[in-house]
Amino acid sequence: MRIKGIILAAIMVVAMAIPASAQFRFGPKVGITVSELHFSKSDFNEGNRTGFTGGLMTEFTVPVIGIGFDASAMYARHNSKGGYHRDYITVPINLKYKFGLPVIGKIITPFLTTGPGFSFLLNDPEYAKSVNVDWNFGLGVTLINHIQVAASYGFGISKAAKIAGVDGAKSIDGKDRCWTITAAYLF
Repeated sequence: MRIKGIILAAIMVVAMAIPASAQFRFGPKVGITVSELHFSKSDFNEGNRTGFTGGLMTEFTVPVIGIGFDASAMYARHNSKGGYHRDYITVPINLKYKFGLPVIGKIITPFLTTGPGFSFLLNDPEYAKSVNVDWNFGLGVTLINHIQVAASYGFGISKAAKIAGVDGAKSIDGKDRCWTITAAYLF
């Protein structure tokens, strides 16, 4: 019985120590987007178009094991052919794994991310849906413990656009696909 008590106490101390040493950081984040609206009928597919993004980011990491998450609130513009654009408030929420590198870890730390992104339409193109959900995969590096440079690819889970069919034709659905390259400064 005494050994169980000692083990339980040790587990509790470790469990309390991990959150106490966890790092919570936040800061501004800016970047570019390269998006494509991919329709279910190839006649309507749009080629890659460059846009931009900017907002705030937060990161929570458990240092010993390198696992944590990051979340952002970003303004993003996705441009389309013909000068049309869709403006969103995007909220990506990613699971993040940082690779602990001996000796150079304070200078450069690579990381991987994955998670959902939720985009809320701000303007009103007639074909665009008001909410768009995608899944992101990314990689990046933290430099000198404050600057993060990352690239991610998001593919649409939900429909981002719908073009109604004319004269009995079937409607055509579109999903976003987007590369995002960002830089953030975390305090």
